[in-house]
Amino acid sequence: MPDALDNIRILDLSRVLAGPYCTMILGDLGAEVIKVEAPGGSDETRTWGPPFKNNVSAYYLSANRNKKSITVDLKSTEGVQLIKELVKESDVVINNFKAGTMDRLGIGYDTLSEINPKLVYCSITGFGENGPYKDLPGYDFIIQAMSGLMSITGDEDSGPQKLGVAITDVLTGLYACIGIQAALLERTQSEKGQKLDISLYDTAVSSLVNIGSNYLMSGKIPKPLGNKHANIVPYQTFKTADGEMVIAVGNDQQYKKLCQLLGVPHLSEDPRFITNPDRVKHREILTPLLQEAFSTNVTAYWQEKCNENKIPCGPIQNIEEVVNDPQLQERDMFIDYDHPTAGPIKMIGSPLKLSRTPVTVRHHPPNAGEHNNEYKIDEERIK
Repeated sequence: MPDALDNIRILDLSRVLAGPYCTMILGDLGAEVIKVEAPGGSDETRTWGPPFKNNVSAYYLSANRNKKSITVDLKSTEGVQLIKELVKESDVVINNFKAGTMDRLGIGYDTLSEINPKLVYCSITGFGENGPYKDLPGYDFIIQAMSGLMSITGDEDSGPQKLGVAITDVLTGLYACIGIQAALLERTQSEKGQKLDISLYDTAVSSLVNIGSNYLMSGKIPKPLGNKHANIVPYQTFKTADGEMVIAVGNDQQYKKLCQLLGVPHLSEDPRFITNPDRVKHREILTPLLQEAFSTNVTAYWQEKCNENKIPCGPIQNIEEVVNDPQLQERDMFIDYDHPTAGPIKMIGSPLKLSRTPVTVRHHPPNAGEHNNEYKIDEERIK
């Protein structure tokens, strides 16, 4: 049975995370992904660590399965000509060089689209290909700071905090993946390719969603709320007798049930707390009262009671607990396979569950230049 993106060839000139994450998803869906690096390997994540296993980086492995690798010197005439030859038989080119770099190399969109008018060309940059910041380098940490994400993460005591993963890279990879598939779908009607200009900065700002909308409507600059929700109460962490847990009350009926099981039914009848807008307005009064009730018993007890009453809740799990979670094991979210250099490895699986064309791991994250022979790349073109 063919894969969902069978017969789609991706020429991947990206590195680090946003681009490789995008192309890994496309590869998971069945596309042929050819990872292009400089001789010796130029994806920086190959050296980012520890941890390493047999000199293979865990970071690199996390975003490069279902790809093949070739090495090409893009600064050489022979290397540029090779890319042009591959473009003739490719559907997508993706890169994350600085704005203008591909043009300077002689493989920009205008040039490649003349060779293949059906080409979908995706450029990922820090700030986009126009505007006063277009020449600035874009790194996830910087984008988190500039976009406003850090200003609403953490609390008043901690100060601005970045998320624990490079979230703007991940989100940009997802947007790029959506855009590429949309362009491929449109191409079936127009028989024409097009260019995608995707930036980390744009993506990060789009992820502000309701917080950004709150400001645009009210003019009030949002403050960091820690684990509290800007628009819903109670929707936060609470300390129990032996730890912490998350409570996510989504409506007034759930709030009333919560008060009953906590043994404080009067708080659901107090006019300051009856509706969610009331609770948001008086959160500083209500939260300590709920916290006092949660402190009277252990996390497992409150989880059981909340689940019985269909009140959304959850434990705060560390990564080891996540890996051993029976729900995730049932969903095949952690997979085992063999790497020719690293040996047996365990990786995070794909969240995409397709009934007729399921995701499969067809290729391990490749060593640099591992597939040069398959694509008939001789030494003269990789010097």
